[in-house]
Amino acid sequence: MRVLLCPDKFAGTLTAPAVAAAIAAGWRTVANRDDLLIRPLADGGPGFVDVLADASDGHRRTVPTVDPLGRPVTGEILLTADGTGYVESAQACGLHLLADAERDPKITSSFGLGLLVAAAVEGGARRVVIGLGGSGTNDAGAGMLAALGVTPLDEAGLALPYGGAALAAVAGLDGAPRLRGVDLVAATDVDNPLLGLHGASNVFGPQKGADRADVLLLDAALERFAAVLERDLPGCPASLGALAGAGAAGGIGAAVLALGGRCESGIGLVTRAIGLDEALDEVDLVITGEGSFDHQSLRGKVVAGVAGAARDRGLPCLVLAGQVSTGRREAAAAGVTDAYSLVEHFGGDERGLAEALSRPADGLRELGARLAGQWSRPRQV
Repeated sequence: MRVLLCPDKFAGTLTAPAVAAAIAAGWRTVANRDDLLIRPLADGGPGFVDVLADASDGHRRTVPTVDPLGRPVTGEILLTADGTGYVESAQACGLHLLADAERDPKITSSFGLGLLVAAAVEGGARRVVIGLGGSGTNDAGAGMLAALGVTPLDEAGLALPYGGAALAAVAGLDGAPRLRGVDLVAATDVDNPLLGLHGASNVFGPQKGADRADVLLLDAALERFAAVLERDLPGCPASLGALAGAGAAGGIGAAVLALGGRCESGIGLVTRAIGLDEALDEVDLVITGEGSFDHQSLRGKVVAGVAGAARDRGLPCLVLAGQVSTGRREAAAAGVTDAYSLVEHFGGDERGLAEALSRPADGLRELGARLAGQWSRPRQV
């Protein structure tokens, strides 16, 4: 039997490669003659560089940078033979880098991401792909622009403090982007605009610590910043605040677009890079997964894409997740044959949740063995 293992990360516990490895280890204890094709997935969020590094001929380079509050952290850039540099916004401005009490999108900054982009440019990349997702910022990429040489100024001509709230006082820009003509791509499956009811502040701000007053302040500040970018940054497209994808990662998508870049599907980019379509054409069973399989999973996320592709080929598709809250009928319509929860595997309720968070790899190995027993022949001894 040929089985494709193509999970996303389990956010906060395991990377996508670690999830796939755990399921594979369990499967092989029961059916070690089966052919397991391991293709971990990511969209543009955490794990983006890890997944692409496993699937490419590139080399990774450690880069010193800063987190959303300006504290030193390390990130990575992936440089491939075709001249592409891959960076991951979450490594520098990810929400996971902040304690709960530190989550305040009025002051967090994307400056550290700009340092990663600059490192990729200095490393010789001719195209830089920025994976967007999981950010703890809402500054429309103002920090990233500052790190790349474009500083937002107030009416007095002074550099603004970092963070989205400070952009309420933006009056102009100083400097020019130091990008050496590279082609910029934002890898994201978020199509929200920068501004308005469906914009970065309203939709994603509360997840990052913003209350209702903060959301209104931030949306107005980003509206002012977008107007300044359109006026003062050469090549910035018109109606920046309304463009699809501009609201990705707290508005970093808008900064990429303002620099003349474009947005591409993160999951589409990854699936092409790892040859997912070719793998799907060769297997008998597909196993995917993510931390929480819920109603959002079936609306453009990794699992939905995998399940739909499996359905189109008449393949059974199993989902393994930390928690499952999607209805069976809804999941089946999306192409999911069955879904398995670590919380339920560990007994359900609060105890099961605690076990799922503390021992996810153990649970995935056990589920992998269980599924092998159901779907494959037992190992001959």
